[in-house]
Amino acid sequence: MGRGRVQLKRIENKINRQVTFSKRRIGLLKKAHEISVLCDADTAVIIFSTKGKLFEYATDSCMERILVRYERYSYAEKQQTALDPEANVNWSLEQAKLKARLEILQKNQRHYVGEDLDNLSLKELQNLEHQLDTALKHIRTKKNQLMHESISQLQKKVKEREKALAKKTQIDQQNQVPNTSSILIPHALPLNIGGTGSSAIEDEATTHRANTSNTSALYPSWMLCHIPEQ
Repeated sequence: MGRGRVQLKRIENKINRQVTFSKRRIGLLKKAHEISVLCDADTAVIIFSTKGKLFEYATDSCMERILVRYERYSYAEKQQTALDPEANVNWSLEQAKLKARLEILQKNQRHYVGEDLDNLSLKELQNLEHQLDTALKHIRTKKNQLMHESISQLQKKVKEREKALAKKTQIDQQNQVPNTSSILIPHALPLNIGGTGSSAIEDEATTHRANTSNTSALYPSWMLCHIPEQ
């Protein structure tokens, strides 16, 4: 005999209700995964148990992206509905959606800093660890890139400073070399070194006496007394 159809109503027995919840939750998340893979559809499932425990599934573990897409679609749909003067916007529903999204973001933020991890399953912890590892890789890559750029800039400044110092040193050396073309060489003057000066004076006196003798020979004796001494 086949199994009878289960009547859809609240299960009164607490233990049976918990067992049914666990089985149906696993089946629902499995079906969501299957439809996302088979049909290439973006799927998101959010489940809260009676104790407030959260269970979720999202395609490629990207619940935020799907929620943003949902909010955008809902906003566009509401904008189109708002064009109808007879339509009334349910602001309380919008507020509830934004509040639920805020709670999810706050919960994820607490998980990223290592808080409120007691209610997470092994798979959820593995997904969280994978997300943190991916984020750390991006952070390290960006840090290494900035460090490389900083080192390159410092090396460039050092090279420019070395070139400026070398140029300044070359200019200083050129300024220190004397310009031989501008040096004036004085005329040689007779120096009295080792009697050389006295010999020159004696030669000049001898020449003067010879000149006087020659002059005396040219003039008669009576005119010599009237010739001025030279």
